[in-house]
Amino acid sequence: MITDLRAADWSTPAVVLKFDQNMLHHGSLGVIRSLGRLGVPVYGVHEGASAPAASSRYLSGRFFWQPHPDDPQRVLSGLLDLASRIGRRAVLYATDDAGAIFLAEHGDALRESFLFPAPPDDLPRRLAGKYSMFQLCRDLGVPTPQAMLAWSPREAAGFAAQVGFPLIAKLTTPWRGAAGQRLRSTSIVRTPPELREICARAHETSTGLMLQEYIPPAPGQDWFFHGYVDQAGRCEPAFTGVKDRSYPAYAGLTSLGRSVPNSRLREQVTAMASAIGFRGIADLDLRFDPRDAQYKLLDFNPRLGAQFRVFTTGTGVDVARAAYLDLTGQPVAAGEMTRGRRFLVENYDPLGAVGYWRRGELGLRSWVRSLRRVDEVAWLARDDLRPFVLMCARMAWRGITRRGRARQPSTRGPSVLLRAAGGPRYRPGPRAARVTTEFSNEGEKV
Repeated sequence: MITDLRAADWSTPAVVLKFDQNMLHHGSLGVIRSLGRLGVPVYGVHEGASAPAASSRYLSGRFFWQPHPDDPQRVLSGLLDLASRIGRRAVLYATDDAGAIFLAEHGDALRESFLFPAPPDDLPRRLAGKYSMFQLCRDLGVPTPQAMLAWSPREAAGFAAQVGFPLIAKLTTPWRGAAGQRLRSTSIVRTPPELREICARAHETSTGLMLQEYIPPAPGQDWFFHGYVDQAGRCEPAFTGVKDRSYPAYAGLTSLGRSVPNSRLREQVTAMASAIGFRGIADLDLRFDPRDAQYKLLDFNPRLGAQFRVFTTGTGVDVARAAYLDLTGQPVAAGEMTRGRRFLVENYDPLGAVGYWRRGELGLRSWVRSLRRVDEVAWLARDDLRPFVLMCARMAWRGITRRGRARQPSTRGPSVLLRAAGGPRYRPGPRAARVTTEFSNEGEKV
């Protein structure tokens, strides 16, 4: 049993895989830095050279590629090509739901080239789906908001009479109004007329309407859980924390979080993970409901969460490092969770803070005070400055061009981008002492 991370073998390469076409995905950068600082040869999959994470000094190599799960054979071919360029079996990390689902359903062909967890092949898709997750929780007796799929206004009205207003309504197919404006697929419905209107939208799109009980948000009641379930079914480490702020407020990604021990919540989640046979890294969102004093599961993400660096043990173990050690056959004593550790996402927290200010829950002084007690931020690091500089540039460009993009939507969807990009193009990272050369999917120099 390894008790000191310095005694572990960090020579096996790692690959950070991302399907989500979001260049400002800070979770990928967190994995690159967490492993790279220990000497792991880390390779990242990025949209292009301008992706901030692709500039990290801790990368040994970068693959410029935009894989799309709708073409599994092409993705498998690209990953095998990527493995051949690395030349050794590598630990593979999925940083979004699409990647976790793809590896569970199609990953058998990759086992000789990559090391990654092996949950039941249908489980990640069931956990990532909102209604299928509700059904699973209902069967297991896990607290979660009430939900149903309503196929008619009468069914919707019946559910509203049962749980009351407001409630959450989710359209599974995007909908556009008469003027062509795109309306949100998730809405808070407060009155019967609003419910009838959204039922009409669902009828126009020929799809069901998912309705969900609304749990009123309040400060300190949004919790999250990060853990790693090893190949033997043990969940270690298992971390719990509070989401102090999110973007959008109470409804989005964590912009400021802190580690807070909660044994009741930890036992609830680990018992569920054991019951369903889950394996790998998990990121869960829960909300405490004071009406019945229960922690209710909102999301079960079957992969690494972007804010995972809010959690570490006294020995320096986080979920990415725990997965690496387990998959490379190195048992580790995780140790106790570091209490009160705070993590900030500096590009989203100012935006999220506006929502809390509008609710009367945050002022300028209290927001500034909260920034003074942060232990780690998503982008800024003294030993790795380039990702922060590129992130700032991309945020500025996004603000300048947002209005123009809204007037002229892009036609280059994910499938078009995949066809244009072809297979993964390789470029050595800053750590590689080689001449920078790009390759096409056929291995020819570009």
